[in-house]
Amino acid sequence: MSELKELVEKFIELDDDLNEKIEAALDESEELDDSFEEENSEQLEELGEIYHEIEHLVFNEEFIIVSNANSEEKEIVALIITDEEDEAEEFVIPVYTDEEEANKAIETFKEQFEENEFVCDKKIGSEIVADYAEDEEFIGLAINAPQWDFVIGGEDVHDCCE
Repeated sequence: MSELKELVEKFIELDDDLNEKIEAALDESEELDDSFEEENSEQLEELGEIYHEIEHLVFNEEFIIVSNANSEEKEIVALIITDEEDEAEEFVIPVYTDEEEANKAIETFKEQFEENEFVCDKKIGSEIVADYAEDEEFIGLAINAPQWDFVIGGEDVHDCCE
């Protein structure tokens, strides 16, 4: 398993645990009290450190990207995120850490869009972000989507500490 995949799984696990603590605290009170952050400071700090490591790994990681080969120009698959309140449409680019994850996603895409033919290519994370950086609707990269619920913001992908 890749280092990136391990870190994302660890981040998701810690984040889910923290969300359960937040829900439990909100069951007792309408707001989180000031002590919550203090009591969970180690976990919050660890989440921040892991996310920062992920930012660096994504910058240099070679991902598998999925494209629709049926269009005139091969189109990379994007996942649309709609905010119902203001009807804004933003998108993320799903990227995959290995062929197994990409194949799972393709099966899901085929169920939704039977008429399309999907192909895979490889590209470095920083290149993918650069390709869409000028698009105001671009949010970031969804790693191993739709299996995981993890998006890293395009502006977060960087390589500052190497």
